[in-house]
Amino acid sequence: MPESEFHAEPPPPERAPDRARPASEAIDTRLVRRLADILKDTDLTTIEVERGDLKIRVAREITIAAAPVVAQPLPATVAPAPSAPPLSPETPQPTAAAGPKGDVVTSPMVGTIYMQPQPGAKSFIHVGDRVDVGQTLLIIEAMKTMNPIPAPKGGIVTAILIEDGQPVEYGEPLAVID
Repeated sequence: MPESEFHAEPPPPERAPDRARPASEAIDTRLVRRLADILKDTDLTTIEVERGDLKIRVAREITIAAAPVVAQPLPATVAPAPSAPPLSPETPQPTAAAGPKGDVVTSPMVGTIYMQPQPGAKSFIHVGDRVDVGQTLLIIEAMKTMNPIPAPKGGIVTAILIEDGQPVEYGEPLAVID
């Protein structure tokens, strides 16, 4: 074919970001597999890549198994513990471990606790403070995002069970409001 007869097609026009991706444009599965390999090799749980308006997020869930408990046999010389007398109907039943009185506010996520809006500022709450429903009690930083934790009810703060800068787990008790 003579060189003068060769015509190249111009590149496709840029897509507007708000339009849907055409069906003919497929996600590069090799890229997704490479990202998954990076997660596995580095022990990361999430990785995100953006190219133009294409955004790929690969995440994995890590399950931590508890270490097996190995029972050790007791020495034969240990005497059996004396048994407690049976409870009569008149005997008051023992109650659950006495904890702070009131409703316990628990962590809705895993993160790091901050008791004030910025370093050096006054703490959101102190023991003895009256709080209203929705008032910010503290902040939990999770994945570089600051999440205010509101009071689920109004009342008096009777206990603060965590410290500033402490890491917390989902469901961990944070404070008690009576």
